[in-house]
Amino acid sequence: MGILGPSKEATLLLRDADVITAVLRQALADASPEERGGLERAVAIAESIAAATGAEVRARWVRSQLAAVGFTGDVASVAAVKALRQAEPGLSLLAAVQLQKEAVAHPE
Repeated sequence: MGILGPSKEATLLLRDADVITAVLRQALADASPEERGGLERAVAIAESIAAATGAEVRARWVRSQLAAVGFTGDVASVAAVKALRQAEPGLSLLAAVQLQKEAVAHPE
């Protein structure tokens, strides 16, 4: 099963937010009082990212790919699928549409 379910194209979703969160927590434990505020915020952000579901991660990826090619329109549009495939030329039409649906279902 790939990122989008069973298919001929397998994609692996790798996440290391839990490792980053652990490193930030250790840094916070060792931090001076001046550093604590910023590190507390960084830990909260990392925990939020680590808690995201696979669909939320993929939706965030879609939006980042669309932004990378300068797309500013409606994510639910045909133009968004075209822009996504422009950003990732190896992406099949089916995969692009499925990713688009997840992005629409998981707005920022």
